[in-house]
Amino acid sequence: MSAAWGALGRGLWAAAAALALGALLGAWRWGGGRRRGAAGGGRGGRRERVGTVSGLFVYPVKSCRGVAVPRAQVTPMGLRSGELRDRFWLVTKEDGHMVTARQEPRLVLVSVGCEKGCLTLNAPAMEKLCFPVNLSRKNPVRNCRVFGLDIQGRDCGDEVARWITTFLNTEPYRLVHFEPSMVPRKSKDVINLFRTTDEVAYPDCSPVLILTEASLEDLNTRLEKKVKMENFRPNILVTGCSAYEEDSWEDILIGDVEMKGTVCCARCILTTVNPDTGVLDRKEPLETLKSYRLCDPSERHLYKSSPLFGRYFAVDKTGTIQVGDPVYKIVQ
Repeated sequence: MSAAWGALGRGLWAAAAALALGALLGAWRWGGGRRRGAAGGGRGGRRERVGTVSGLFVYPVKSCRGVAVPRAQVTPMGLRSGELRDRFWLVTKEDGHMVTARQEPRLVLVSVGCEKGCLTLNAPAMEKLCFPVNLSRKNPVRNCRVFGLDIQGRDCGDEVARWITTFLNTEPYRLVHFEPSMVPRKSKDVINLFRTTDEVAYPDCSPVLILTEASLEDLNTRLEKKVKMENFRPNILVTGCSAYEEDSWEDILIGDVEMKGTVCCARCILTTVNPDTGVLDRKEPLETLKSYRLCDPSERHLYKSSPLFGRYFAVDKTGTIQVGDPVYKIVQ
């Protein structure tokens, strides 16, 4: 009798051990999709719906027109749709310094697309240009500077350089492409509130920028001449929430993607470039934003005198999102 009970006890102990091991393996698998070192991966808390994704945008060439997409992968370095990756191409001067619509406002008139493994460029009075996304290893790798930080890019070739130079008609320019084997820039080197794991290619500082339709609508009530979402170049546009609600989002969930709010987006004269004409105004909507969207004095060391509009996010868990997805914030 005692032997039977001993066997039963050993069987129960083995079953309990198997259940515990299964739970541990399950937890490991569940956490495995999160980015290594990401703060808050697998965070607890209650989900609260705050809106709906109404637009997704990838900007393959920095400062050129964005591409609206119905769905996108969210990678640690930003949105991706097929071969199009967010700000993985950069216009530079011949010495490698970046060129944006701050210096060449007509860049916003250049449309970007992708056809059969080739990037396409189109602009007013120009013939469409196609060139490979995956460039020949014979093309030189150039050393570039983006907001004072070093980063590399593979040159897209003389034909592309002539096309951009001809369209802008000011000085010689090149186009470079960031490749996965290259070393990205650390967001933390631009704004200290980012984490050491947050990295970007050619964006200003962050993998993802989110803006709400309500914020844009509120701004337009204060302007004589309305502005468009294109003035502000968000990656994710959200509807169904109140104006500037995005300022307070810390941890959010869209689809299977988790993102961490970092800082608000401090705006500059690029917002005053008319996306339809490529004309730099230098005043609106920046002056109006400065009248009511300056930071709290305690945050002036971060934002200085720049008005805030939209919020930057880092990626904790990668995945896919699409237009129509609900947006949740995690409430602790």
